[in-house]
Amino acid sequence: MIIYNITASVDKSILREWLHWMQNKHIPDVMKTNIFTSAQLKRIISRADDGVSYAIAYKCDSLKDLQIYETKFSKVLQKDYIDKFGETAPAFRTIMAVENTF
Repeated sequence: MIIYNITASVDKSILREWLHWMQNKHIPDVMKTNIFTSAQLKRIISRADDGVSYAIAYKCDSLKDLQIYETKFSKVLQKDYIDKFGETAPAFRTIMAVENTF
């Protein structure tokens, strides 16, 4: 199992708009690629952050599936995100492999 995690630091001034767009547009568009088996939107709890941070964890079966996503879909979806939110919600990506579940 592979987890494709996107962490975004969202400026408080756009938080409501960002959440609405992520839940109703972006995450559904990513899921429509049929690469990922599930997605979770999580708020990161931190006392040191001026904004609000979120992590979106998409699960897929293999690195090969993720590579298909990155090759065929990610550029357009990332461009949509950057065009919409730019510097008000910068994001970075992390790829993780599930080693074990307890």
